[in-house]
Amino acid sequence: MTKLNSHQLRASREVESLKMAKELPRNPLILVLDNIQDTYNIGSFFRLADALAVEKIYLCGQVITPPNIKIHRASIGTWKVVPWENVYSTPDCLKQLKTEGYQIVGCEQTKKSITYNQANYKFPIALVAGNEQEGIGDSTLALCDIVTEIPMFGINKSLNTLVATSIIGYEIVNRLSHKN
Repeated sequence: MTKLNSHQLRASREVESLKMAKELPRNPLILVLDNIQDTYNIGSFFRLADALAVEKIYLCGQVITPPNIKIHRASIGTWKVVPWENVYSTPDCLKQLKTEGYQIVGCEQTKKSITYNQANYKFPIALVAGNEQEGIGDSTLALCDIVTEIPMFGINKSLNTLVATSIIGYEIVNRLSHKN
C-alpha cells in the first residue's frame, strides 16, 4: 500500500483517493460523531479515522460535511480516503449499527463510565464522540453498550473530544491487533 504525505493527500484527486482507499484493509471500528460543530475537529477526525483505518465515519446531526475547505485543510485531504456518511439522527444511526452487530462505545464522563483501558471491547465497535460543548446527548448515551472515560489528574475535568476519542480509538485498535 502506498503511503502519501500531506502534500500528496491534499493534491490527490477524489477518484484516485477512493481507488487507494478500497485497497486498504479496514479495522472493525466505526466513528460516530454526535453533532460535532468545529470544522477543524471534523477534519481532524477524518485524519484520525485514516490513521486507525476505520471502516467509516458517520457525521450525525446538522453538521458541516466535505467537501469544505476547512475540513480539507484540517484533514490534509483524508476525507477523500475515509468512507463517510451524513446521518441526521445519531440515535437512528446507532440503532442501525446495533442491528448489524456493532458494540456501541461512548466516549463520555458519566456516573456509569468505566476507565477506557479497563473496558471489555467486543468487535465490531462503533465509537461515539460527543459535541464539543454538550458531550454525547442523553438519547445517544442510552443506546451505548458501554461508556468509557479517560482519568483526569489535573484541574481540568475533560479532554477535547478529538483527543479523547483518539486515545480510546488507539486502545481499541491496539487490542484488536493483539487478538490476531
